[in-house]
Amino acid sequence: MKHHIHTTINIHADSETVWNILTDFGSYPDWNPFITSVEGTLEVSEKLKADIGSFQFKPTVKVFEKGKQLTWLGRLIFPGLFDGRHTFECIPQKDGTTTFTQKESFSGILVPFLKKKLDGETKEGFEAMNQKLKEIAEQR
Repeated sequence: MKHHIHTTINIHADSETVWNILTDFGSYPDWNPFITSVEGTLEVSEKLKADIGSFQFKPTVKVFEKGKQLTWLGRLIFPGLFDGRHTFECIPQKDGTTTFTQKESFSGILVPFLKKKLDGETKEGFEAMNQKLKEIAEQR
């Protein structure tokens, strides 16, 4: 089974500013209410270490387009149990603002059992992170 979460927010800051905050993993403990820690190198095929809520994942970077998109694939224990393909996108707008999108496609045998948590707590985490990212970027 598959399940998707998609959130978007418009940020009154240029995409470079938003991207720089997003990819400054060292500052996550200071501002990010959802992804509290990320360690690793941002290159395709590299493994990261991420603390997301009460889970610790070791996702693999699948897409890295500097300034535009970061996608990683995380798995719980083994492939097919609970997999999440998480994407962050910074889309510059003509008026100098940035549309920030955060989305995740979940798959695996645990998805039906976690759907309520995904639609509640997980989506709320995405939205809280989006809002804090907006606040920080707009203050700069």
